[in-house]
Amino acid sequence: MTESADDGADLPHCGQDHDHCHEHPHDDVNASSSTDSTETTISLDVPDMDCPSCAGKVENSLRKLDGIEDLEPQVTTGVLSVTYDSGRVSADDVVQRVEAAGYSVQAQNQSRTATFAVPDMDCPSCAGKVENSVQKLDGVESYETRPTIGQVTVTYDDRAVTPGAIEQAIENAGYPVEAASTEDSENNSTLETASSDETSVWQSRRATKTALSGVLLGLGLLVEWALTGLNTEVVSVLSVGFTTAEVFFLAGIVLGGQAILRNGYYSARNLNLDIDFLMSAAIVSAVVASLIASKSLYFEAATLAFLFSTSELLERHSMDRTRSSLRELMDLSPDEATVRRDGETMTIPVDAVQIGDRVVVRPGEKIPMDGTVREGESAVNQAPITGESVPVDKTLGDAVYAGTINEEGYLEVEVTSAVSDNTISRIVDLIENAQSNKTEREQFVERFANYYTPVMVGVAVLVAAVPPLLFSASWVEWLVAGITMLVLACPCAFVISTPVSVVSGITSAAKNGVLIKGGNHLEAMGAVETVAVDKTGTLTKGELVVTDVVPLGEHTDEDVLRCARGLETRSEHPIGEAIVAHTDGTTVAREISDFESLTGRGVRADLDGTRHYAGKPELFDDLGFDLGHAHVVNDGNTDLSTEMRNLCDQQGCLNLVTDTIPRLQSDGKTVILVGREDELEGIIAVADAVRPAAREMIERLHELGVRVVMLTGDNEGTARAIADEVGVDDYRAELLPEDKVTAVEALMTEHDGVAMVGDGINDAPALATATVGIAMGAAGTDTALETADIALMGDDLSRLPYVYELAHDANGVIRQNIWASLAVKALLAVGVPFGYVGVAHAVLIGDAGMTVGVTGNAMRLSRIRPDDSPTEKP
Repeated sequence: MTESADDGADLPHCGQDHDHCHEHPHDDVNASSSTDSTETTISLDVPDMDCPSCAGKVENSLRKLDGIEDLEPQVTTGVLSVTYDSGRVSADDVVQRVEAAGYSVQAQNQSRTATFAVPDMDCPSCAGKVENSVQKLDGVESYETRPTIGQVTVTYDDRAVTPGAIEQAIENAGYPVEAASTEDSENNSTLETASSDETSVWQSRRATKTALSGVLLGLGLLVEWALTGLNTEVVSVLSVGFTTAEVFFLAGIVLGGQAILRNGYYSARNLNLDIDFLMSAAIVSAVVASLIASKSLYFEAATLAFLFSTSELLERHSMDRTRSSLRELMDLSPDEATVRRDGETMTIPVDAVQIGDRVVVRPGEKIPMDGTVREGESAVNQAPITGESVPVDKTLGDAVYAGTINEEGYLEVEVTSAVSDNTISRIVDLIENAQSNKTEREQFVERFANYYTPVMVGVAVLVAAVPPLLFSASWVEWLVAGITMLVLACPCAFVISTPVSVVSGITSAAKNGVLIKGGNHLEAMGAVETVAVDKTGTLTKGELVVTDVVPLGEHTDEDVLRCARGLETRSEHPIGEAIVAHTDGTTVAREISDFESLTGRGVRADLDGTRHYAGKPELFDDLGFDLGHAHVVNDGNTDLSTEMRNLCDQQGCLNLVTDTIPRLQSDGKTVILVGREDELEGIIAVADAVRPAAREMIERLHELGVRVVMLTGDNEGTARAIADEVGVDDYRAELLPEDKVTAVEALMTEHDGVAMVGDGINDAPALATATVGIAMGAAGTDTALETADIALMGDDLSRLPYVYELAHDANGVIRQNIWASLAVKALLAVGVPFGYVGVAHAVLIGDAGMTVGVTGNAMRLSRIRPDDSPTEKP
């Protein structure tokens, strides 16, 4: 006998038959089980088991049961794990023995989440039917429908309802489920699973029936208007005769309207006033009116069935185009990986690759998993993840990401994350979840639609009834007008105008190395007026480099650098590391002895037996040097040393205190002096190098009308120098993390929208305070991906103006879609009473035309590219 997790639903509740339960207010069971043959393990929450003595009593009580195989009480968490033979003991018995020891088992909801792929749910009305059906189930805690990607996510209590029951409820709404996954499933990508064998919508059975419906409609028109001699009564049913044209029209209604009437039935069943119900009502009304009236409306009904079915196919095709942009991200990662295990190389599915495995990646192959390079070196094309246009060199110890391409060398990669947790999976998951964060416009549209459809249905009834009743007008003519108004009552194009734009913008950004975690953040970014940018690691590289070398006396640049390298080789200070890195492989090593770090001032050591120093100007001032009088004799290589030499020639010497050192420091550089006890040999300046693209990025933001402010913890001089170099509008210096928050808050009082750009960790408070928080270099960084509103996956600053431009244009596209949808519906509605607009116009223009139009307009966002690619604006 094997016990399933569902057995937890039958566990006894404390307080039913156990007197001691009054001593403990907890009254239910939190149990999860896993099975292996008849061996079952359950975890129970026993909060009052909070000491070793308590645990001992529980253990002694449980040991009395025959079949208990293992016990693991955890008093720090109050959790008791019990492994038992389910053939000899049940979960009920386990709980009873825990309670017999005097400890109740706490009740907690067994909340789980399941995601279902429902590709036919591709419009708001479809989603409404699914929601109405799912919410009737007991145990459903929350649900979310995503028609733009064809997914339904349900959170439920697994003691009250099962995933199978939820799937049945979705199918009861008229939409088949093609794939499902729970939070425990290995494959959480239901969209990928469902689309693996998807065929074109134009090759579906509905497309075939719709095409035949159109042919029959055309034949009916041909007989009725051209071959009138053939249009005679050919059949009679219940004393009602049908001509040849009418038979063709009726056959067209059956073929084209079959799916419409089926969906309309489910709409009525779920009390959903949507387009399927309205179209079904219109078709049935036209057919019934034709049977009881002298004038035939079969043509109108056949036209409506054919055109609306065509409209549905076009809408599905447009939605598939939107979904395909997300599937392209999923397809980045290969399905198989070459793994080296126990000295053998084998090719296995990526799902079977384990953390710690060695994956072999040959030239030209995609890297299948996130990992660390353990052997080989190569250039890797990271454009699919970070958007970087230039391949990045990877060597031993470097991180690589699934979906990137090994350009030329051989690599062995140690896998560091499971396939469901790699960078691509996290990106896809965040994009899928991004639809949960609805924009303000999307929320407005949904509220508006709740009133729009009932009002339009009321108008349709009035149009059909008032003229015949009050003015003796032809009721058949006005019934057709009413049917036309019913077609216009559906706000499909209006409702999808925002979500398709959001999905298009977010997926387009992801392909270009930018992760936007919700439509609300996309909308907010498009309205930003000021961008606050952290300096270190954002505008600068965050790494010190040697910028200037000024030799003094008889020494050369090489002499100064050789001496500095010898002194700093054993130093762990970032300045020392920068000097060593700058001279690596370019200077001859010197014998080093008696090294000492002078905290806060510099270092000293014996080089080839002679005492040398390197450090701040204050160190050499203390050693007795006259820093106001230094000579330059030999030629140097830097522009600064040349400038200083000219000054020396004019005045006879250099004044390092009042001229050279302040001049370097005013440029944001740190000054290091190098020399012996009796001679000053030279000056080295180091600085945090500005990113080459920083100034270009700021200029581009200025062109887009955005103000840029730099925030930094550096001193005023360094901040001013960097600000002048990159061209920001303003800067704030000497800021602690809490001061950056205050600075962002101050900017938000001056401007409607402020975006903060930082590293996603150190600048987290400021990122959270800003209207939009943007993290730099987030690829492979869980914290940045989770905390930022927008993540630039690489360190490419060109993505910043790109994401603003994309967001700004997305807001424009959304406005265009909303107002165009409303305007077209309004114009068509006005034309109906005057006879200018018929059923065909309402379907082709108001429904199919606008649905395809707003989707196509949204897809234009994918044509926006970062500055390193040709840009094409919508």
